[in-house]
Amino acid sequence: MLFVGLQFMIWTISGAYMVILDIDYIHGDNLVTSNKMSSIKPSLVNFSINDLFTQYPNAKNIELSLILNQAVYSFNAETEQVLLNAKTGKVISPITEGYAKKIAQSLYINKNNKILNTELLTDKAPSELSSRHLPVWQINFDDFASPTFYISAQTGKLVTKRHNFWRIFDWMFSFHVMDYIEENVSNNLLRVFAFVSLVSSLFGMVLTFNIFFNKRIPKKSSHKKKVYLDEAS
Repeated sequence: MLFVGLQFMIWTISGAYMVILDIDYIHGDNLVTSNKMSSIKPSLVNFSINDLFTQYPNAKNIELSLILNQAVYSFNAETEQVLLNAKTGKVISPITEGYAKKIAQSLYINKNNKILNTELLTDKAPSELSSRHLPVWQINFDDFASPTFYISAQTGKLVTKRHNFWRIFDWMFSFHVMDYIEENVSNNLLRVFAFVSLVSSLFGMVLTFNIFFNKRIPKKSSHKKKVYLDEAS
């Protein structure tokens, strides 16, 4: 138990943190305004789908959506993602810093808080972000729990959001599963500690039984000696 006792405490503390806090709050859903899909007015789409295929014959996964009340096409063209103004046909991607800020501010629930700083991530993603989302704009707000929005530089979409309570949750999860790099729940270190913990618990149950229950049962040898002494007297 001395060997696994510290990990028992870590499992208890990290498990309590992950269970007590609401998972939607951890995911940062409270940071984003409700995303009610608005209808796209025909007047916002002057660049037709035929025009798009004429300019990009290999376009795939075409999606028409609204960004900042502006109709845009997002699609894959060979090895790159393209964001296109659906009214003018002008290519928007990669989006500028100012455009990314406007998108983030329009999505952020607290309109009164300012953006602390921004950074374009192209080569290396931080530990809290998957590298498949690169390139992205990292936008940090000056607000409680240091919220961060990651806006795709190619599509203008919010790919994920983070804040300090999520970062603590991620840290707790890595200690809970005992994989401090990849956070893989299936690892040999966790299996070894789980097995040793089970064996330790079983031995602890046996010791508990011996301490609290065996003392109440009189030993036969002592009882016999007492009978023999009574007869002799």
